Amino acid sequence: DRGQHFKGIVAAMRETHPDLCIFQEVDLGARRTHGEDVAQELAKTFGMNYTFAPEFRELGQSTAEGSAYRGQAILTRLPIRSSRILRFNHQSGFWKPRPLLISSIPMLQRRIGGRIALVNELERNGNLLVVYNLHLESRTTEHGGRLQLDEVLADAQRYPAGTPVIVAGDLNTMSRHSPLITRMREARYSSCFGERRIRTHIIIGVLDWIFVRGPITCEGTEVHRDFHASDHFPISAELRF
Repeated sequence: DRGQHFKGIVAAMRETHPDLCIFQEVDLGARRTHGEDVAQELAKTFGMNYTFAPEFRELGQSTAEGSAYRGQAILTRLPIRSSRILRFNHQSGFWKPRPLLISSIPMLQRRIGGRIALVNELERNGNLLVVYNLHLESRTTEHGGRLQLDEVLADAQRYPAGTPVIVAGDLNTMSRHSPLITRMREARYSSCFGERRIRTHIIIGVLDWIFVRGPITCEGTEVHRDFHASDHFPISAELRF
């Protein structure tokens, strides 16, 4: 939720002691979050490595210091070998500025940019671990999200089958039998929830997921409903290699 509940995020991290955090909707230089670099502040607070990737320039959130951005961030205690942005070819036109829509109205969220995956190559005990941080489009049908997910799966084919890969984030899965989850299983990714579908959003339902591929399994996957730092509940899993 942009980092508007910063103290709640810090409290959740202090309680769970994560080695890897995968955040969506992270502000950089936005008025609503006091112009802060939210990812950098969290990384400094916990002494973690981090990367940030902008998905949108927020036209109604600029400050006197400059433009405002919203994107995705990865924080980790592991060394980061490299980081890159996969900007999807398939995008919704919903967010584009229009002459009769006022950018400063928060509900409209007029923006320049588009949905992305933030990809980090991490080093764990001398071996490669690949993380895809996703925020699929919410203002389209699930078919639109499926097209974006297909771009992620195609990109991940560059890594050999023996490379552990994590695909996680807000997939905006709107239906009970979402084609996105079926597609992940077809591509031989395992959900850390197994066959369970657990509500991760206060109102909408099951939106957030952790998938793994390769020599990696999940244990103790949990939705933390006691943490109040977003309109989404944080989810966590213990990973075994």
